[in-house]
Amino acid sequence: MQTATATKAGPSLGTGAVFLTTISTILGAILFLRFGYAVGNIGLLGALAVIVLGHVVTLPTALAITEIATNQRVAGGGAYHIISRSFGIVIGAAVGLALYLSQAISVAFYVIAFAEAFKPLFAWMKGAWGIGISEPRLISVPAALGLLGLIWWKGAGVGVKALYGVVVILFASLLLFFLGSSDYDAGSFTQALTVHKEGGDSFFLVFAIIFPAFTGVAAGLGLSGDLKDPKRSIPMGTMLATFVGAVVYVLVAIKLAYSAPPGVLDDQFAMASIAIWGPAIPIGLGCAAISSALGSILVAPRTLQALAADEVLPLPRISTWLRKQAPKTGEPINAALVTTGIALVFILIGDVDFVAQIISMFFMVTYGAICLISFLEHFAADPSYRPSFRSRWYLSLTGALACVWCMFEMSPLYAFLAIASMFALFLVVAHFNPERRGLTSMFQGAVFQFSRQLQVFAQKSTVERSSAWRPSVVAISRDSFRRLDEFEILKWIAHRYGFGTYIHHIEGYFSKSTGEESADVHARLVARAEASRSNVYVDTIVSPSSTTLIAQVIQLPGISGKANNMLLFGYERDRDVGIDDLVDNYQMVVAAGFDVAVLGTSPRGFGYRREIHVWLTQVDHENSALMILMAYILLGHPDWKDGEIRMFTIASDENLEAEEERLALTIREGRLPIARSNIEVISQGSDTDRRELIVERSADADLIIMGFRGELLRRKRTELFQGYEGLGNMLFINTTKAIEIDRPESELDQNLAEDKDEPEKVLTPSADKKATEKDASGELPGARPDVAGEEGREGAQAPPRRLARPESSGE
Repeated sequence: MQTATATKAGPSLGTGAVFLTTISTILGAILFLRFGYAVGNIGLLGALAVIVLGHVVTLPTALAITEIATNQRVAGGGAYHIISRSFGIVIGAAVGLALYLSQAISVAFYVIAFAEAFKPLFAWMKGAWGIGISEPRLISVPAALGLLGLIWWKGAGVGVKALYGVVVILFASLLLFFLGSSDYDAGSFTQALTVHKEGGDSFFLVFAIIFPAFTGVAAGLGLSGDLKDPKRSIPMGTMLATFVGAVVYVLVAIKLAYSAPPGVLDDQFAMASIAIWGPAIPIGLGCAAISSALGSILVAPRTLQALAADEVLPLPRISTWLRKQAPKTGEPINAALVTTGIALVFILIGDVDFVAQIISMFFMVTYGAICLISFLEHFAADPSYRPSFRSRWYLSLTGALACVWCMFEMSPLYAFLAIASMFALFLVVAHFNPERRGLTSMFQGAVFQFSRQLQVFAQKSTVERSSAWRPSVVAISRDSFRRLDEFEILKWIAHRYGFGTYIHHIEGYFSKSTGEESADVHARLVARAEASRSNVYVDTIVSPSSTTLIAQVIQLPGISGKANNMLLFGYERDRDVGIDDLVDNYQMVVAAGFDVAVLGTSPRGFGYRREIHVWLTQVDHENSALMILMAYILLGHPDWKDGEIRMFTIASDENLEAEEERLALTIREGRLPIARSNIEVISQGSDTDRRELIVERSADADLIIMGFRGELLRRKRTELFQGYEGLGNMLFINTTKAIEIDRPESELDQNLAEDKDEPEKVLTPSADKKATEKDASGELPGARPDVAGEEGREGAQAPPRRLARPESSGE
């Protein structure tokens, strides 16, 4: 029985139904009841501006509807179906509920306007027969119930057939209006354009009342489930009705301006005084209003039924009840009952202007959403998005922005309430549908394309300022879920000033099992990155050894569009686990031009994140600038908001003051947030054990940063990093190029004359022979000396890199 019913009630309507539903709503009650008011209050020029602005919103919407409708199968639910299948069910349901409310309230609006059409008849009855009827609800309430009965017993087919007769009467009424004349002289064209009622309503108040006249652009969408070929009927019917409607409104505005003074136009039946036969206007108003109400009561229940079919409403029983159809006609009868109930509430209010402003706000939200969909689809470049008709992205963007702007210009209070209602609806739907697709995927395609364009642009940018260097660090680890310290360092680097990529090494050859393991680990890493609110990019690589892994990693493109420039290794100091990966592959890393950072972890971790100690020596100038820079970058993360940098340097007795001044100058010229009191220069005695000094002075440090030399690493291997028992985490730095810390522009200008005759003071090796002598003890990592032969001096010929200074010293 149900199958037979479904067959009988199957899609049977065509393009004519879309056109008639749309044009009867566009040329509806507003045209006859309030358009004279618009011309009278803001003049012909203002009325034309209302028409233009209304179509700035509705025309991009019509084009977007046409585009999206020709790309996907448009089922029942019309605009809601388009939004939900493009934005996702959650946000689509939120917009769909707002759309449904606007459609249901529209029924009330048009029925109230239908009752207004009887006022001339009531006035005639009172004068002729003495029967006085002053309550329009005696007409509007039965009319609403009558519409419900018509849909219940006859269905959409009869409703659409009735529209044919209604549209004929509409155009007949308009023809009689245009054939009418008056004795009013509008003067010159300029005077006709600008004359308006003194002290009349503002432009946007008039626009808010008139805008429902243009909302018929989406009326035909509600019939999508009843159309034989919606991909053809919706575009053709919608665009034709939009064009015809715009032309009619312009002609009516011109006719009104040239036929009656502003004071007369303020009368809601001013068109009757101009028409060749006055009663044609109330008749046209009544037909227009009842046809628009009929179109709305055909569309609104179908939107609610589609929402129920997607099961987005809080209670399953409600969805089941709302999906119920009339056995004879297949109409969503329960949804129609709810729609009529909402309409009756606003009918009892009875204020046309108030209801018009409410409708305008909700339709603005809906149209803005549709335009936004079209805009995003243009930039997503999704190969599955292949509409046979294409709008233009700038038209869709204009429509979306115009909707938001008009909402707040019409009424900031109503706009806020409409947006707040939409947000509340979204939260409710998301709460009851946690598994459904929400806002994230809505922008995904567009974000991918935007990201790609930025990376390609950065790659093609061949001119790079010397001061634009910033860290782009790649960390490698096999212990991602046992040790978090490397990830923490990356999180701090990538927070603001740099970029971080975290690679988990899965040892072995790629196969189905290692591929599945890689996917599982990647999902866990993404969850960690999200939970930590970091900007770190995470990935996994399956590789048979550390050497092959490092060879792969140093060839990876940087996520910023520029090449990576630093490799971060981690090891546990109490076990020396993991350091061999660096020692065995160090030469390959520096041959690729990478700086190297080695994080030695301890059970203390990063402590309270209060103090970062930077240890320098006179022979450690090449590494020193990068060490200071890394300390500064780490301190920029909120985790270190109460932290400070302390600098220690070891110098000979005769160079103590000079070394302190050099460091103070470096900090001042580099605008680094290090107080002079946090600089400590330590005398180097002949029997000084440097490791003991560091252990003593930095016992309470939360992170210690030191430099190391490549040739000592190759000679001493893991021994180079030993001897610091009891300390917290330590970060060892080795750079392939010297980094230069700029002076501020103003200071350079002031000291230009001085700088001509003396070399620039930078954090590079001094010409002093003391700065180039080798570290005889080999106990403390220092600056690399010149080394000839096969070992070479990595980066010796490279120009120095400048430290990219931010405008402020911290967050």
